[in-house]
Amino acid sequence: MIRSLLVATGRAANVEALSLEAVGIDLTESGRIAVDEHLRTGVPHIYAAGDCTDQPQFVYVAAAAGSRAAENMTGGDVTLDLRTMPAVVFIDPQIATVGLTEAEAHMKGIETDSRVLTLDNVQRAHVNFDTHGFIKMVVEADTGRLLGVQAVAAEAGELIQAAALAIHHGMTIADLSSQLFPYLTMVEGLKLAAQMFSKDVKQLSCCAA
Repeated sequence: MIRSLLVATGRAANVEALSLEAVGIDLTESGRIAVDEHLRTGVPHIYAAGDCTDQPQFVYVAAAAGSRAAENMTGGDVTLDLRTMPAVVFIDPQIATVGLTEAEAHMKGIETDSRVLTLDNVQRAHVNFDTHGFIKMVVEADTGRLLGVQAVAAEAGELIQAAALAIHHGMTIADLSSQLFPYLTMVEGLKLAAQMFSKDVKQLSCCAA
């Protein structure tokens, strides 16, 4: 059995030479520039974007933030909504997440329900000869609205965007269960996970009917 150890020490923002304190820009405890949803710093006419800020350190977040900051600097009024930001850790298997975990939902006072679909229930995983991993789906208990998805799978990064779109559009598990997902794909696991709230997926025929 192969075992691995990940040691992550973090990154520091390279802002020391900018003399930010001289213009009154606040830094977080970790030394990064604090910005609001419009990418504005504590000084109203100064904006910041990228890994020097307190936003998630992903290239797609930095790119989106940069374009919105530029628009706002020239009179625009756009925001960066990170509530459905997908995140992927590219190890083997990949780890992907979007939306709220159960713990985060509970901290917000939201009552949740959840299901965990192991990959031995996903036919594509069998075709790939790799059934290690799972897909976890977190929903709002009283409405069935999808709140978050966490996945550990060889192709977790490929399926998480579909979950992000579902959360962004306020879909419920009933909505997901009724969608047509292409058979023999990993993303079909999202439909199966949604069906777990009302069915025994081990008893289903192919195609997650």
